[in-house]
Amino acid sequence: MYMQSFVELLGYENKSPEDPRALNEFLDLLIETRNRHNDVVPTMAQGVIEYKEKFGFDPFISSNIQYFLDRFYTNRISFRMLINQHTLLFGNDTNPAHPKHIGSIDPNCSVAEVVTDAYETAKMLCEQYYMVAPKLEIAEFNAKAPGKPIQVVYVPSHLLHMLFELFKNSMRASVELYENRLEELPPITTLVTLGKEDLSIKISDGGGGVPFRKIDRLFNYMYSTAPTPSLGTTQAVPLAGFGYGLPISRLYARYFQGDLKLYSMEGVGTDAVIYLKALSSESFERLPVFNKSAWRHYQTSPEADDWSNPSSEPRDASSKYKVNP
Repeated sequence: MYMQSFVELLGYENKSPEDPRALNEFLDLLIETRNRHNDVVPTMAQGVIEYKEKFGFDPFISSNIQYFLDRFYTNRISFRMLINQHTLLFGNDTNPAHPKHIGSIDPNCSVAEVVTDAYETAKMLCEQYYMVAPKLEIAEFNAKAPGKPIQVVYVPSHLLHMLFELFKNSMRASVELYENRLEELPPITTLVTLGKEDLSIKISDGGGGVPFRKIDRLFNYMYSTAPTPSLGTTQAVPLAGFGYGLPISRLYARYFQGDLKLYSMEGVGTDAVIYLKALSSESFERLPVFNKSAWRHYQTSPEADDWSNPSSEPRDASSKYKVNP
């Protein structure tokens, strides 16, 4: 697919941008290219699943796959951003509901509104599966302009994607923890803050949290806590799937120099924090570069750990008194 798209786009390299016919054909090609690549993420995810089933899990291979997929999906985010901008600005994709948007960029993006939209979408999905969903409590703290709603220059669809994934995870954890006492189901609290440099969004749940040793796994493409789905299923979209929600959401945050962090207290719940740049002048693209450093990453052989490294998996009671050789 990528070879086909690349070759087709190269055909327009020497065509005049003053030619209306060429511009219209190029626009149609971009839309066709975007549609062709719609299923890249689940296709790649299926490939990782098949790899694990055949070869098992190897930490060194997993590290290389992580490195490659982070770069691969960051490029994909960038490609689709460029295609969407072009089709929205020069095509018939204009959205009359948002006349002030510059392509897919909202110069006055209301963060609280996007939070509410993401919550409502996740809530609908959660109620579809569990017949119940946690409530939302939202608060804003604007340190730059106290008392005013927080707005930022951003791509609302990117922010919606990140927030939806975080709400979905929080709802699933909360409902499954409180399945026998739903009357005590704690709300999901969201705090939106704006400072001189950072716009931060913290989503806190009471879903029981995860052990500290598992935090990094949640961003690993070869690890998911959910049952493995299959491509081509006719069922509705589940609350959990390939395990790509968090790692790709983090890439969306990092794409414009932000980040996504998880802080969990096992037995209580998890805080997820999205960090974005408060100033649009600092929100430039973070894109992978292929050079000798990138090549060495794939070539370096695994080295022995230089720290003592006991088993990270806790032993059960039956093995409590066994002596390791």
